[in-house]
Amino acid sequence: MNKNMNSIAVLLMALCPSANAFVSPSATSCSLPSSFRMPSTSTQALFMAKSKTKKKKPAASSGGLKGFGGSSKSSTKATAAAGSIDRSKAALKFYNYLERNGAEANLKRVGLGYFPLQIGPSEKDVIQLRGVIALRDIPKGEPIIEIPYEMAIDLGRESSDPTLPATSFLQKYCVWKSDSDGPPPDKERGDYFAMLPEYMSSDCLGSTDFFSDEALEMLQSPLIKEETLSRKDLVHLRYERDVETMAEMSSNLYRWSGEEVATESHLQWASWIITSRVLTVQGPPESGIANRLLIPLIDMCNHDRDSPHILTGRAMTGATLKVVAGVDVKAGDAINISYGGSVEGNDRFIQDYGFLDGGGSKERGKSEVAEAYKIVARKLTGRNRALTKLTVDDQERALEALKATTLEEDEEMLNSGKITNNDERAAIEFRIGMKKALAGLL
Repeated sequence: MNKNMNSIAVLLMALCPSANAFVSPSATSCSLPSSFRMPSTSTQALFMAKSKTKKKKPAASSGGLKGFGGSSKSSTKATAAAGSIDRSKAALKFYNYLERNGAEANLKRVGLGYFPLQIGPSEKDVIQLRGVIALRDIPKGEPIIEIPYEMAIDLGRESSDPTLPATSFLQKYCVWKSDSDGPPPDKERGDYFAMLPEYMSSDCLGSTDFFSDEALEMLQSPLIKEETLSRKDLVHLRYERDVETMAEMSSNLYRWSGEEVATESHLQWASWIITSRVLTVQGPPESGIANRLLIPLIDMCNHDRDSPHILTGRAMTGATLKVVAGVDVKAGDAINISYGGSVEGNDRFIQDYGFLDGGGSKERGKSEVAEAYKIVARKLTGRNRALTKLTVDDQERALEALKATTLEEDEEMLNSGKITNNDERAAIEFRIGMKKALAGLL
């Protein structure tokens, strides 16, 4: 997501899937073994823009990206009322990357696209949100996306500390970004890395990991504040112990650009990439372990709490990681998945992903308070069924903090025009949503 987060945090859907979307103690879908790989079907003339002698327009009835990528002043071209295809140079290189690595069959079914999102009452209050778009009708039960396990970046076993896989990811990213010496596979992934949210872009700045001290206080959530500060401490310790030490041993390790070595802030960004984009996927059935994977294309699906689509696959050689259609999909539809197994609340979304969930596709417009706020409210009042419950002391501290201002005062502050920093506006929006959700319970 590359749009400004100002005043739209409750509406935007992030581009990066849940860290536990494939396997989670509370997830509603299970992880299934993968028995075969999608046949390698060549997508001919994928990049016809490279030809200077002939340029053909793609047929309107095309079943995929064949012939896609002709020259255009616009980076997108409409394919359906619901969305438009991303034809930017970066996107075309990414499609080429998929084709080179055995995932070309996906390009007959899906591509990257932009979808109009209304963020205000005016006709001008519309932004274009990037995600995955269906290029043809896909019946229920058929695969929408299929990615060979070998194409994913396996960052090791699942753990509660995102900084460990973040160091591995940061090293691979630096090899590409600085064009320094490193394993050829890391350089080959450059066309995928180029599609990830950039360092200190608006995408990552929506997360509490990048909030100012003032914005953290404005959340009126001591639990979120404490966890955020704890995560920052983990980054600091990991940077001193691993990144800084290794960079001193070799100038090529963790070189960000030129002679600049990756800083603690870069590791903070890499840790956010892990928490926001990595999927936890079960390994071989007999292993009983789960690994953290970055899965190209799948990690570009937007969030929809009500998404019916199913994620399956295993982290093992020869396996295929899939998004399977839970309902019939029409050409032009957005391919969304549910982050957090549909059970996470906005306390997690604002920390891990950098946005506030305003409601699923079935929910929006039917309730003033999104389910993602109600989940947190039930947690604070002891009415949730989550495996991990808050202590009475934590519940009391969280509820008391929200009493610092009234709902009316918060809404007046948000609408006053005096709060211009995006993190502070998101903080106020969070506490407004919480107070509305609690009012419906208490």
